[in-house]
Amino acid sequence: MGTGKRILLIIGGGIAAFKSLDLIRRLRERGFEVTPVLTPAAEQFVTPLSAAALASRKVYRDLFDLTDEAEMGHIELSRSADLIVVAPATADLMAKMAQGLANDLASTLLLATDTPVLIAPAMNVRMWEHPATRRNLATLHGDGVRTVGPDEGPMACGEFGFGRMAEVPQIVAAVEGALSSGPLTGRHVIVTSGPTHEPIDPVRYIANRSSGAQGTAIAAALAGLGARVTFVSGPATVPPPNGVDVVQVETAQQMRDAVMAALPADAGVFAAAVADWRVANAAGRKMKKDGTGNPPALEFVENPDLLAEVSRLETDRPRLVVGFAAETNDVVAHATAKRDRKGCDWILANDVSEATGIMGGNENEVTLITAGGAETWPRMGKGDVARRLAERIAEGLS
Repeated sequence: MGTGKRILLIIGGGIAAFKSLDLIRRLRERGFEVTPVLTPAAEQFVTPLSAAALASRKVYRDLFDLTDEAEMGHIELSRSADLIVVAPATADLMAKMAQGLANDLASTLLLATDTPVLIAPAMNVRMWEHPATRRNLATLHGDGVRTVGPDEGPMACGEFGFGRMAEVPQIVAAVEGALSSGPLTGRHVIVTSGPTHEPIDPVRYIANRSSGAQGTAIAAALAGLGARVTFVSGPATVPPPNGVDVVQVETAQQMRDAVMAALPADAGVFAAAVADWRVANAAGRKMKKDGTGNPPALEFVENPDLLAEVSRLETDRPRLVVGFAAETNDVVAHATAKRDRKGCDWILANDVSEATGIMGGNENEVTLITAGGAETWPRMGKGDVARRLAERIAEGLS
């Protein structure tokens, strides 16, 4: 797939840098040419000699190497690749990218380029969750930078959570997705997926039975047609797809904020099963039985209506807004009314009553409702539904 494609691989200074050597090898196996760039901190984890041996190319390290400036120059180097990959992308590198800083070779290359960029973040879970990192990530997504990962798991520091760099096969798949061409190449699509968890107290929450399987399949199908996909996912039971920009959220408000930060987009597919209500008086500590036998009184307030809000935007509204309607009776009637009420362009409606086995299952049976009427699709696998919808979105945007 990668024959003739050139990758400029910027290796940041984190413990995950050791994976970059395997990444070079795997990319070359796929036919890519890889030119490594090491930050000074990266050289604490991998050696230039190792990277050069695996890449069979010179490794670039110093912005002020006058010989290299005479031969190529950092600007030409930054624009000679088909894709720039930053792996690992440390919190420091992400901050430099978001703020436009250029005080070393890596950051200068990233600022001087008009080449697509893919980053694989890697850092401590607290650094990943810090508001500054979240702001930087939103800025980078707005600038068109793709992300792969991070994953959840144990870290070298002994903590557990999101922040582990994506595994090498995931990054390779994301590279291939970023360089793929198709009818949606150059288009940006936002996909929401999974449930939301609305806290009652620090250990309890209100949720629904959505697995996130259909939204995940849709995101993968859109990426397969060449789209840059921002995938905003609640706590789904299925892993996110490769080759998309993943934003993990918990609550409806967090999902709303993530979608707004990801705009503008050519299309939005709102497949998430967002809770309509949240607990207004969520407790700051675990609620305990008081011995009276009386349950706590929970006060509810309405969550943001994300589909309606995006559909009614005066600026940055996607050209095509697709909603979902999970119903248990009178499916077409309820979904048609929902489309009119929300102001979206299309609604994909399905029957999720218990007898259908659709909620949490592998198949789906949907009806596409547009301004032209209702079109019922036969029951099929969720992957097939996703591919069919992705093709219709490509037609709708053409």
